Amino acid sequence: MSQIQERGSTHVYKVNKISKEEMDAMTARCVYEQPSFCSAACPLKLDVRAFMQAAAGGDFKKALQLYEKVAPFPLALASACEAPCEGKCRLGEIGDAVSIRAVESAVARFGEGSKLGGVFRMKKRKTVAILGADLLTLFLAGELEKKAYPVTVFCEQADLESYLRACAPFLSDALFPLEYKRLQEKDIQFEFDRRPDAALYEEIKARFDVRCASMDAARALFPAAAPVQELMFLEEEKLVCGESAGVLDKAFGAKKAALTVDRLAQNLDPRNMRGSEGACESRLYTDLSEAKSLRRVPCGEEGYTKEEAVREAGRCISCHCEECLKSCAYLKHYKKHPGLLSREIYNNTQIIMGDHPLNKAMNACSLCGQCSVVCPNGFDMARVCAAARRNMVSTDKMPLAPHEFALMDMLFSNNEAFLSRPQPGFETCRYVFFPGCQAAAIAPATVKAAYLDLCARLEGGVALILGCCGAIADWAGREEMEEQVRAQLDRELAKLGDPVVIAGCPSCAKELRAFSGREVRGIWDVLLELGLPAGARALERPAALHDSCGARGDEATQRAIRALAAQLGCTLTDTPYSGDRSPCCGYGGLTAYANREVAAELTDKCLERSDAPYLSYCMACRDRFARQGRESRHILELCYGTDAGSPPDISEKRWNRLSLKNELLQELWLEEPMEKKRDYQLLWTEEGRAMMDERMILADDVIAVMDAFRENGEAIEDEDGLLVARRRVGNATFWVKFRIEGEDAYRICRAWSHRMNVVKREG
Repeated sequence: MSQIQERGSTHVYKVNKISKEEMDAMTARCVYEQPSFCSAACPLKLDVRAFMQAAAGGDFKKALQLYEKVAPFPLALASACEAPCEGKCRLGEIGDAVSIRAVESAVARFGEGSKLGGVFRMKKRKTVAILGADLLTLFLAGELEKKAYPVTVFCEQADLESYLRACAPFLSDALFPLEYKRLQEKDIQFEFDRRPDAALYEEIKARFDVRCASMDAARALFPAAAPVQELMFLEEEKLVCGESAGVLDKAFGAKKAALTVDRLAQNLDPRNMRGSEGACESRLYTDLSEAKSLRRVPCGEEGYTKEEAVREAGRCISCHCEECLKSCAYLKHYKKHPGLLSREIYNNTQIIMGDHPLNKAMNACSLCGQCSVVCPNGFDMARVCAAARRNMVSTDKMPLAPHEFALMDMLFSNNEAFLSRPQPGFETCRYVFFPGCQAAAIAPATVKAAYLDLCARLEGGVALILGCCGAIADWAGREEMEEQVRAQLDRELAKLGDPVVIAGCPSCAKELRAFSGREVRGIWDVLLELGLPAGARALERPAALHDSCGARGDEATQRAIRALAAQLGCTLTDTPYSGDRSPCCGYGGLTAYANREVAAELTDKCLERSDAPYLSYCMACRDRFARQGRESRHILELCYGTDAGSPPDISEKRWNRLSLKNELLQELWLEEPMEKKRDYQLLWTEEGRAMMDERMILADDVIAVMDAFRENGEAIEDEDGLLVARRRVGNATFWVKFRIEGEDAYRICRAWSHRMNVVKREG
């Protein structure tokens, strides 16, 4: 079996870039960062989710800080806000919308405001004057004070109290003192008894860099001016004024005016670079099944008490879209939504183009496509990761280590363990059985029984191909290797007479359909037509059916498996995330090789759906579940009355493939296989065998080390009297710790490997 060449240089051989436009189009499908519907309806852009979470937790100080970011005078806004947010609350579709404004009012009453005064901030150099007294200019004064502008208000009122009553006449007797105290604490200067006229305007033009005015003041100053729009600025005068109808409109108008002042103060055109202003539409998806309390907490005339506000805020379901994060252990592991993770992977592969931390993330995805099904907009993380892998391989930037073992295993399946023969007595055949490399590795007796049954009951001959379909190379992003596998299979299928392929694995069926152009059927379809073979039996208790990710989108296969299970007499239990929504077992995409931690989490995610035994129709799934200690069976084991038993380790998997090939050659085609025989015996400790399986070290690797030891006698002895020998095999150096037991027997105690080369210097 040939070795795979490690990267030879950092030279870019082929740049297979995804355009920025294509990436932007993909990431735009992810709505995770979209605002909640209530926040989108608020032109002030209050983060209602964070506000409600703080209020529900009783943290009114934090809630008020969030509210003060959009409302410098929160009681003035909360008392009379038109609350378009409540009309967009999703709970209103199935019950009572959350009383957002009432909670805001309670937070404004009971919350502790920020005590940071202007003396602790660096003031801006440009000064601002505001003429007149109305709600918009009150809000504007607060907005500019937050921006650290020295602000002076000129008004006709005699004192601060009368000014506030003129601006917010709707404040109740109970609320007025609270807002009056807040106004006193603002770093805003006032000049009272100042009527807006030409003389005053000339005075403030000389004293201030930017002037603002209420609509009444603006009309008094410029009676001949054209009707003033909602937001007006006279650039040559540096005068800003505005007019709005409702309380919320006035608060929003003040925000727009404050931005205009900011631009004018910097001598910039206030019409440019304003960003996104006002209410917007949200594309967010929200699962309303998470709602618990559908009836609002009753609110008295005086508003909510603090306890009532906490309860009402607790009804908020914090509208968010986490459908993929809830179902995918891979995304949950990295704690990133697919839009963000895709952008980071894009930067890693398209811009940085090197070995960086996102390599591990892109190789940990199982490429199963579950996210594209559970996502309301069909975001396909698998497409992003698969493209990134291909790009990294094509630019000679992909490390070989994450996928080398799997790729070498594929080469083994298509070389030493490969078999392609027509049914005895036939030169060409109508059918060919392609069980897949994992089936031959995990359940060779089942593969043999299935093939003999098909030969006995199908007319026209059934050929057999034992090998890998090339999915491993596809998952690894190794397009050249995938093409080589496809070419090999095309040649063999042509020799067999271009038969109908009967696949024993849904992933193999999917891969073979993609390139061969031949008819591909699942063995489950054939068995439904032929009927169950003799010896078929059902599980003795209800089982959870796990749908393979290779059958995602293949409704016909999913139906056929259920029909076959019904014929067997199996009782299937319903589980969440079945059918197209089924998660990956952890083998797909080579996750089990590239990131074992994520693979284990993927397996656990599958198994958490039910406590019942698991029935699958992919042998890799059966193996993953059994390795996690769950009773697990493949549907073909039930059909043929076989039992693969405990999961084989990686060396046993190879031995099973080779043994199946040799056994069939001897029994069916009467060919004597070539077998290698050693003139010494290897024994294994349990620790050594477990370590080899954990570290993906094959028995053949250990044999290579021991062959070298027997040839050159080179070894070192440790403090326990054990010998340690090594040998370079392919891209890795393997080390074996052993002891000699008899003349030609060795007990293997430990084994490990690394990718460094040990150089022996002479002299």
